[in-house]
Amino acid sequence: MENVTGGGGSPRRVVVAVDESEESMHALSWCLSNVVSAAAAKSPAAAPPPAVVLVHARPARPLYYPVIDGGGYVLTQEVMDSMDRYMATAADTVVAKARDICTAFPNVKVETRVEKGDPRDVICGAVEKAGADMVVMGSHGYGFLQRTLLGSVSNHCVQHCKCPVVVVKRPGTNAKAS
Repeated sequence: MENVTGGGGSPRRVVVAVDESEESMHALSWCLSNVVSAAAAKSPAAAPPPAVVLVHARPARPLYYPVIDGGGYVLTQEVMDSMDRYMATAADTVVAKARDICTAFPNVKVETRVEKGDPRDVICGAVEKAGADMVVMGSHGYGFLQRTLLGSVSNHCVQHCKCPVVVVKRPGTNAKAS
């Protein structure tokens, strides 16, 4: 892959959005193999490989209390705290899995950011804070109807990030027409 930034040089900071999906882990592997390795191969002694910033968005806790679930039950503070602990553990698991994938590239500096909020806002905010040269994220392969109803995180990032955004599809996946 030549010129991944479009500006003549290799990226120095690449944000990779990770979640519990196989698609995001595939995008991370793709980034390490095609962006990081390409940058290192192009000039192995001149410059270090790009730093990889792993970004994971945790769902935000509802701001209101008491919280009523679908069955009409009030969720206690203890239940809410338990849910927070579960989400923190899930985030730790995602980040650990992503870091494990990065160990195949020992010369790469890996940073992690886990923030609460909507993934669209968390990723775009992290890109800006990190001063990223590129964003890499996976595509879940949703069709038109699902993207319309659920929204597309990758489309939002393509429209709002101030650097190139690469959306990586897993091999064998096609966008489904709905």
